[in-house]
Amino acid sequence: MKQKRSAFRSGSFPRTETAISALASRMRRFAGEESGSMTYMAVALAMLMMVFGGIGVDMIYTELQRNKVQNTLDRAVLAAADLDNELDATAVVEDYMEKMALGDALVSVDVDEGLNYRTVTAEGYQTMPSNFMRLLGIDTLQAAGLSQASERINKVEISMVLDISGSMDNNDKMKRLKDASSEFIDTLLNDGSEDLVSISLVPYSEHVNAGPEILSFMNVNWRHGYSHCIEMPDRVFSSAALDYSITYDQMQHYQWNYSGRNTRTDTVCPRYDYERIQAWSQNPTALKSQISKLEPRAGTSIFMGMKWAAALLDPSTRNIASGMIENGTVDPAFEGRPVAYDDDEVLKTIVLMTDGQHDRSYRIRDWAYDSESEYAHWDRYNLWYYLSNYVNSWSRGDFYYQKYDATTGDRLLSNICTAAKNQGVLIWSIGFEVSDHGADVMRSCASSPAHFFRVEGVEISDAFSTIAHTLNQLRLTQ
Repeated sequence: MKQKRSAFRSGSFPRTETAISALASRMRRFAGEESGSMTYMAVALAMLMMVFGGIGVDMIYTELQRNKVQNTLDRAVLAAADLDNELDATAVVEDYMEKMALGDALVSVDVDEGLNYRTVTAEGYQTMPSNFMRLLGIDTLQAAGLSQASERINKVEISMVLDISGSMDNNDKMKRLKDASSEFIDTLLNDGSEDLVSISLVPYSEHVNAGPEILSFMNVNWRHGYSHCIEMPDRVFSSAALDYSITYDQMQHYQWNYSGRNTRTDTVCPRYDYERIQAWSQNPTALKSQISKLEPRAGTSIFMGMKWAAALLDPSTRNIASGMIENGTVDPAFEGRPVAYDDDEVLKTIVLMTDGQHDRSYRIRDWAYDSESEYAHWDRYNLWYYLSNYVNSWSRGDFYYQKYDATTGDRLLSNICTAAKNQGVLIWSIGFEVSDHGADVMRSCASSPAHFFRVEGVEISDAFSTIAHTLNQLRLTQ
């Protein structure tokens, strides 16, 4: 037993030394092993990714809050700047922010308003605690917003061109036109537009009665005092300006229709005071009163109405406006109108309305309209009634000739529309229950297809309303 124990002990020493040596060898190899260093890098990278990921979360949250603040400010100032809004502008902004739980984020509201404008500026600022960025020493984050909205009624010069031809007697069209155009006037001429918006009302049928006052500033070959229209040579329709180098012939005063009666209420040149041009007015009562009296009569010469509409926006008629101011028929606030085309603070626009299209237009031959007795004769007799009752059928054609036809009317209208648009005049056109051809002509005259309205029935009110509100646009400026 003693021998075996000794043998065991003597054999155990070599095995123990070997194990220890092996362990030490492995430790030395492990300590010198370089491939194990990647483990430390992976840990470091993972920690770095977590930090940056957290920073990204903080930044995304901050951006979401910034968008919320900015979008709320945008909506708030738009509502507050609306000139139709009668509430306190600051209170409107505060209410918007409160409803979005951002009442504490509102820093300031600045309201600048005057006779024709309102500008609202609001600033918001929200502070939030950071979660991950505090590891970099950033304890809070900020979400800021700044917004400004402005509504402004700029100075506006408007020519309102209304068709009062005989076809407007159908389907209650004249009443609907009166209602729509009166609403248009009320929208544009209000307390905030005083001395800023002028409207020239141009009723037209087969001709345009400019009235004796406007024509007194022009060279006119006067023949009679029954009505006040002038003939215009074709070349003047290629320019918006009024040509003072011409001596204009006064339009003949007579009526042509085939009723068989001696009616004389539908004269080619409208004869009544309320059918005359009312120029550069800001008196809604006077304008609406005139519109309420309009009655359908005679044919359709859209190009004539458009020529006068363009001229009343052209600086060439400034001397007429000044003369009418001296006469007391135009408000002194409009001295200097029509302004130059390059005046950026003034919008010049035409609203042209018709329910039809061009047709033929006749004139009495000079030999039969060349003395005071003949002027008086044709004021007493409807032309066709007289020819039918007192002139042989083979001689009737000697009394008159055709001056315009539909093709000529379309061409002259296109010329004056182009001339006005070339000067920067904004043209809106309304085709009220028109034919396809009439719609095409009016669409071509408008500043763009979007500025043309083809309407039926009560839709005419929508067209006038849309135009009126568009002229007074609300825009986000910052």
